[in-house]
Amino acid sequence: MTDKKKKTGLELLREPFPANMIGKLPKPTKRQTDDVKADFKAGIRCKICGQWHHPKVAHLDYVGHAALTDRLLMCDPEWNWAPVAAVEDGTPKFDAIGGMWIRLTVCNVTRLGYGFPDGKTGGNAIKEVIGDAMRNAAMRFGAALDLWHKGELHVDDNEDDGGNNAAGNPPKKPPPPPPPRKDDGGNKAASSPPPREETPAYDEEAIAFVIVQLRAIWDLIELKAYWKALAELQPGIQSAPGVAEAKGAQKAAIEAKQEKPGD
Repeated sequence: MTDKKKKTGLELLREPFPANMIGKLPKPTKRQTDDVKADFKAGIRCKICGQWHHPKVAHLDYVGHAALTDRLLMCDPEWNWAPVAAVEDGTPKFDAIGGMWIRLTVCNVTRLGYGFPDGKTGGNAIKEVIGDAMRNAAMRFGAALDLWHKGELHVDDNEDDGGNNAAGNPPKKPPPPPPPRKDDGGNKAASSPPPREETPAYDEEAIAFVIVQLRAIWDLIELKAYWKALAELQPGIQSAPGVAEAKGAQKAAIEAKQEKPGD
């Protein structure tokens, strides 16, 4: 009987985290938070996470900063992260809403991540942003992906001869279409399109910061990853004035530089 080959490098980064490294993060609703702020005694010392919060708060599984750092060191002792942009004194630059984009490099592979302070202020906000950005970037390497995803990953949707999918479950039937609306004359009226979801408005500083970040990227793969991350983390900003044009111009500049590597 041969021993199972021990995984290393990026393969190890994708390995599920053991239960002792998975924490519980309380996620109260705004009303639950307001209730405890209004009356401190409305909260409890939680036996699950150890924090003081509303007794009916839901908890999410998550991997903390220390556990993730330990895994990164196991995968690559020389891993590092760096902010995508910096201010004049060399410190990381935060965007208009307090977040920060970073580059996480593991085993000579670099991917983008974004962190947000989640309501914290001062030094705690900076530490929260760094930890959040590291977890976000590491997720793009596959770290703790099972905790980020709420469903099942890699389920084969192909049906077999018996009409069941590869997971052993009967295929889901699509919901029936809604009945057609009728106009006053008794004729079928065209179905109205679903309401468009509102996207947040971004100020000029936030848009300018994204354009600066686009112009700082000199790799087509990284540019593509950054553009995809923008759609997930800052919905609507891709259509802001000048953003798509900056992306197109930077892509053209990268391609031109690749054609003339000696320049």
